[in-house]
Parts: sequence; structure tokens; C-alpha cells
Amino acid sequence: MATPPGQQPAQPYGQPPIIIINNSSSAAASSASVIGGSGLRRRRQSLWAHFWLFMFTAGIGNIFYAMHVNRWNRDRGL
Repeated sequence: MATPPGQQPAQPYGQPPIIIINNSSSAAASSASVIGGSGLRRRRQSLWAHFWLFMFTAGIGNIFYAMHVNRWNRDRGL
């Protein structure tokens, strides 16, 4: 027996229900605006962190710090 268009087929007995979640970017954006935005801000390089890393690590720490901040921003699409 065929199911009518727009309806799901009958679920076999003893099986968990099929849950379909339709996500849309507009729904995500509206819910994010309700709770105050995404809360993610682009991390900036800190002048003082670079200064102290230069003083204590002879500049090697600056490279790792810059890589960390750049990776953090790139992973979050910022």
C-alpha cells in the first residue's frame, strides 16, 4: 500500500519513531537574536600578551600565541 503524498509511512511496531528536524538558517538566526546573538566575537591579538611573550620566550611564544588566536577565529568562521 502506498502512502499519500506529504505523509510518513507507518512505523513498524517496536521501533523508535523517526524524528525529522528541519533546520533553516533563518530559524537559527532568529533564535540567536532572541538570546542575545551568537556570543562569539573575533579574538584579537593582544599587544601586552605579545610583549610579555617576547620578553620571556625570546619571540617563540609569539608564534604559538598568534597561531592559537588565528586558529580560534578560523574554526569559528570569524
